[in-house]
Amino acid sequence: MVAHINTIAFHGINPIDVDVQVHITSGLPAFNVVGLPDKAVGESRDRVRSALSSMGLALPPSRITVNLAPADLAKEGSHYDLAIALGILVTMNVIDPDVASRYIALGELSLDGGLSKIAGVLPTAIHAVATGKGIICPQENGVEACWAGDNVEILAPKNLLSLINHFKGTQILTPPKLCDAPADEIKYPDLRDIRGQETAKRALEIAASGGHNMLMIGPPGSGKSMLASRLAGITPGLDGKEMLDVSMIASITGDLDNGMIKRNRPFRDPHHNCSMAAMIGGGRKAKPGEITLAHNGVLFLDELPEFPRNVLDSLRQPLETGRVTVSRAEAHVTYPAHFQLVAAMNPCKCGYLGDQARSCNKAPRCGKDYQSKISGPLFDRIDIHIEVPPVTPADINKEPSKEGTKEVAARVIRTRNIQSKRYENDNIRTNSEADGEVLLGVTKLDNDGRKLLDQAFERMGLSMRGYNRVLRVARTIADMEESQNILKNHIAESLSYRQILLQN
Repeated sequence: MVAHINTIAFHGINPIDVDVQVHITSGLPAFNVVGLPDKAVGESRDRVRSALSSMGLALPPSRITVNLAPADLAKEGSHYDLAIALGILVTMNVIDPDVASRYIALGELSLDGGLSKIAGVLPTAIHAVATGKGIICPQENGVEACWAGDNVEILAPKNLLSLINHFKGTQILTPPKLCDAPADEIKYPDLRDIRGQETAKRALEIAASGGHNMLMIGPPGSGKSMLASRLAGITPGLDGKEMLDVSMIASITGDLDNGMIKRNRPFRDPHHNCSMAAMIGGGRKAKPGEITLAHNGVLFLDELPEFPRNVLDSLRQPLETGRVTVSRAEAHVTYPAHFQLVAAMNPCKCGYLGDQARSCNKAPRCGKDYQSKISGPLFDRIDIHIEVPPVTPADINKEPSKEGTKEVAARVIRTRNIQSKRYENDNIRTNSEADGEVLLGVTKLDNDGRKLLDQAFERMGLSMRGYNRVLRVARTIADMEESQNILKNHIAESLSYRQILLQN
């Protein structure tokens, strides 16, 4: 008899069906796992043997072969333990094979038969709904599986023994339930704390309203990092689909806290010593990188020129496509990577190029060398470039602004709602995503605006990409003013943010 238990392997964030086949035959006692298992899967033999022994069950003195089909697909992780154990129990006539076949099983076994928390339960539960099966997972992952909906049967035992008793009818496992308590409200730093920098605050609001990429250039201590840290507070929360996408990524990486779905936009701020694999994704197992962890959120790169040149240039394609394909000898995995890039940099290595009070002693060579670390094509993909000047004593002594994070966030939400209604049939959420015919359809200009843009195209040497990005920012500025048409002043403001503000 060959037992068949359903489980999964992960290709990126997508589950792939795996058939765990267990066969016990006569011969010298042995326990072999085949089907391209990694070391963690191979070690499941000892965990399964000890878990069964702790319940008073001994493996038969026979030859046990476990095949993980399809055999040419690499199997990674410890979540195969439970499926292998269930397959052995079926061949030993402890569990009914018809009952076990109705579920997708995944879980790591401890030596005493307990089930430990694993990663990837949420996408597995969604896959179980699509295939019409139930799911068996550790108790700690039960709440996470509930987010797949009410159409999936969930068994979340604490240990293997309680699962066996449930199948035999001597114990009933209570289905896990979602917690009714509201999610903890995150308190973001207030925009009112920033003195002066009104132009930068305006640009930050535009970036949040339209989902535009943004670069801030200024000397040390001018408030660039403070502005970036307040972007999350004025950006609207995730909608239902975005929550699911972000939570599936967090589930794969094991970052879901207590099984609660992610409700706030990711904000990732990697250090500038970040490697290519850490930023884009990779390693031997092609794991997701920072740009995937920032999916549907913000990727903040402080001290932009300090990042390795190849790491920065690797962002160019994901910024356009919203996804990244990690190619390795053992795997080719595509991850979602639709993020908003916010970057900050000093004008030169010492940070004071162009500062009247503290002049750079190596100008202009210092600035040119420092700025050359960033390629022109990457600059071209950033919609908004702003200069953040040093804060003056007059700014410090001013009264705090009457508008804080709460007031600005309300305007941003109103602008986002306008865009949601406009693009509801185009699978687009913000102006920054509009392209092709969609962009042309929503950016019709009057004669004055068209003339100004044409002149700027010639004088500023805009590329076609830069031209489109000017139109997108102008569309956002018009939406903030609830204007149906893009006017000349909207184009003028958009062009002012398009200039590369680096000193020569």
